[in-house]
Amino acid sequence: MLLILMVVVCIFGYRELFSQAFGSNMSGQSYYFERYFQDNMAMFIGVGIVMFLLFVLLMIINYLYPVFYLKRLAQGEVKIKTDDILNDFKSNMGRIAILCLGMMFIVTPLAILMLGVSTALMMIVIGFFLIILLYPAMFNVSTFLMYDFFNTKRGFFESLSYSIRAQFSYPNGREKSPFWKYWGATLIIFIIMYIISSIFTSIPMFFVYGSLLTTTPDGNFEQNPFEGAAGIFFFVMYGISILVSLFLSNLMYVNSGLMYYDSRTDLHQKVELAEIETIGINE
Repeated sequence: MLLILMVVVCIFGYRELFSQAFGSNMSGQSYYFERYFQDNMAMFIGVGIVMFLLFVLLMIINYLYPVFYLKRLAQGEVKIKTDDILNDFKSNMGRIAILCLGMMFIVTPLAILMLGVSTALMMIVIGFFLIILLYPAMFNVSTFLMYDFFNTKRGFFESLSYSIRAQFSYPNGREKSPFWKYWGATLIIFIIMYIISSIFTSIPMFFVYGSLLTTTPDGNFEQNPFEGAAGIFFFVMYGISILVSLFLSNLMYVNSGLMYYDSRTDLHQKVELAEIETIGINE
């Protein structure tokens, strides 16, 4: 239901933008697109702010829902209700605000800086390998940070420190580095997500451009290609594309959660000790 709500926000929030961006200038004006936004500046600013805040709120809920869900599973709960997850959100409002601020002003700028340097190095080829290496690793660090921040009582910087260290070694130090295992799992899901999302995204665009090239010009379709059956088809496929992307992104966060619990060897030890203590009880 949450994913469908996010799709509705995306479609209705940006439908007018798509219509104006692809609509042709039939009146001969040189700056039709710019003039449209100038004439409706106040409306676009107001609607844009509301849609942005609503979308951010939905994204926070979408990203943290798997975190709270897997946390309850790790604690041994079987029947998890939506009300339980909502109570987790309510009881962690302060930590959610801290996490958002930390991600916005600390993690994101550092990630942009590292990716910017890697992009600049693409001129000497090495940048391609750095981006492939860094992007999955940074994604894992950010997701490990979210899981650790809400699964422990650590502060933001302590969880950030753990999320970085967990990529390269287990806490007990007796096992091999899990870096390539975590990196490879994330990269594979990235590739699968990109391929599936590209398929759904390309279908409506091929349809629109194919109609523009094959339909006899009459001024109506060219002026607004998103009216009528073509517009309905485009936005339905666009909505399906967003829905699939959001669903796959949730799978990515679940996958990262499983990797996080794999890194928590202290939890494994507690489970093993609990199982040892039950030996002989039912005999």
